[in-house]
Amino acid sequence: MNLQLLDLYTDYLIASTAKTTATGLEKATDGTISHDKITSFLSEEDFTSQHLWRLTKSTVRRVETEAGIIIIDDTIEEKRYTDENELITWHFDHTLGRTVKGVNILSALYCSQEMLIPIGFQPIKKTETVIDKKTGNAKKKAARTKNDYFRDLLRIAVMENRIKCRWILADVWYSGNDNMEYIKFELQKDFILPIKSNRLVALSEAEKHQGQFRRVEEIAISEHTALKIYLKDLPFPVLLVKRIFKNEDGSIGVLYLVCSDTTVDTDTIIEVYQKRWHIEEFHKSIKSNTGLASSPTKTVRTQNNHFFSSIYAYFKLELLKCNTRLNHFALKAKLYLQALKASLAELHKFQNLTIAVT
Repeated sequence: MNLQLLDLYTDYLIASTAKTTATGLEKATDGTISHDKITSFLSEEDFTSQHLWRLTKSTVRRVETEAGIIIIDDTIEEKRYTDENELITWHFDHTLGRTVKGVNILSALYCSQEMLIPIGFQPIKKTETVIDKKTGNAKKKAARTKNDYFRDLLRIAVMENRIKCRWILADVWYSGNDNMEYIKFELQKDFILPIKSNRLVALSEAEKHQGQFRRVEEIAISEHTALKIYLKDLPFPVLLVKRIFKNEDGSIGVLYLVCSDTTVDTDTIIEVYQKRWHIEEFHKSIKSNTGLASSPTKTVRTQNNHFFSSIYAYFKLELLKCNTRLNHFALKAKLYLQALKASLAELHKFQNLTIAVT
């Protein structure tokens, strides 16, 4: 990987407010870097999680603590006008309630000392064709599930890269028993995960052995209580916390959280899990500030490498945030303001030139 070109390309992603193209970067550098050189850079090799870790490792080592948090989640960015391939394909977007054509990326972030550092990513590629049993139509499928990739990202972060942490956070998609057991037994870490209201639980070990399970929504529990429960088929107890919240439309929602550390209190569970929201901020920033979907790249490799670059550009913004105490959107706004001032100055030159000629 050419680190000089990576730095230039990611600076371009941060500075740009429009489509990001190799030709656009060539023009922005007054031709000192040709568009062919940028295209070649994006085409030469696959940029992977291993590359990302090499770039962020020194910062992780500087800020990591035993109380660190690893957050994993995926996001979908629609690319309706891009040709379909194994990377740009159809995914069900739960936030929209429909299937969209775009990219689905699973990311792992490390949260420590007010920094949010990307430490791994996995684009979901649908490389296999299967027949839908309900419709009889052919459809694309990934060779491995997102839960498989979830455990891969955790294994690499905790066991291979030995990142110090205490907690693993994710959303309800990743709260199956397999993931819980993997975190608790294999990684020897603790998790705080949301569960669906229909999960079956027992209120005591005796009820568990007698098969007396009920839906979690049927349990009477106050918001200020952490209740020890036994999830069906999970070999260890967890603490259950219930939170009631108001949605944007005014409706009331209920969140059930389970924690594998049965020694902590309700406030700790809530305080820690609130940090999961940081990954939503990450998703918003790579989409709005570092051009995740703004490149018209055509091949799977160049698309993957552009997405990688967008994530690395986010990391560079995070470093700037720590130095300036400005968030990513404020930094981007400052860059835009400077660009607007330069554009106005250039416009006034043209106007003065027109007046002089007249």
